Amino acid sequence: MLTCDTSGLFAALDRRDVNHRASRSLLDEDAGPYLVPAGIMAEIAYLIEMRLGPRVLDAFLGDLESGAFSLDCGEDDLPRVRELVGRYADLPLGFADAAVIACAERSSGRVLSFDRRHFVLVAREGRISVIPETR
Repeated sequence: MLTCDTSGLFAALDRRDVNHRASRSLLDEDAGPYLVPAGIMAEIAYLIEMRLGPRVLDAFLGDLESGAFSLDCGEDDLPRVRELVGRYADLPLGFADAAVIACAERSSGRVLSFDRRHFVLVAREGRISVIPETR
């Protein structure tokens, strides 16, 4: 089970992304489900539409509809999202990253992300791990 951050999910969808192979490999190695926090939907949909086009956006939405990816993390995660946003206001962590973290904490704890600046700091609490691990 993986919780997808925008950077990890986008890399999986964009063959031109430098992290595409790594992202696809991590998804292929994991049996799933692959969780897409509701808090990143506007962000990922915008990036897909602007950079990859409406056909890729339609394919991604079809993957969500078919269950290849699972839309997750809603109202029950809001207290933790608020706590994280407040605690890490000096970063600032922001809503989208806090939603990913809250979702991951409730599931396997594993976050697929290539955007390490915020997730690695929060991972020090020991409730999430960020993959791929950096060397």
